[in-house]
Amino acid sequence: MNASVPDCLVTNYEKLVYSIELPDPDDRHVVAAAIVGHADAIVTFNTKDFPMAVLQPYGIEVQHPDEFLMNQLQLQKIPALSVIKKMRARWTNPARPALELITAFEKRGLPMTADLLLEAVTLI
Repeated sequence: MNASVPDCLVTNYEKLVYSIELPDPDDRHVVAAAIVGHADAIVTFNTKDFPMAVLQPYGIEVQHPDEFLMNQLQLQKIPALSVIKKMRARWTNPARPALELITAFEKRGLPMTADLLLEAVTLI
């Protein structure tokens, strides 16, 4: 990941971990890293364990991955579709059709994204 996204690692968040109250204490490091990294959002399927009351003072929101992807596709349609097309292009053994990728999105809990991609199937 470091090669693909320079400066993606967040360090020196450990001192905050124990000051954060969450339903699942094992998730506290995620919020601490988001605070130190000045993140706008935490993207997770596990949204219930990141209450807004904890995140709001830091200007952080929690987003389901389907919501996050939909936002990217609506805000930056062409760049987002290009990334999805590149992702499908890496499926080479065997190569898979766009509809198979869309089905994979749906099976992984991303139904809104899958529906939107069906409209753009010729672009991916």
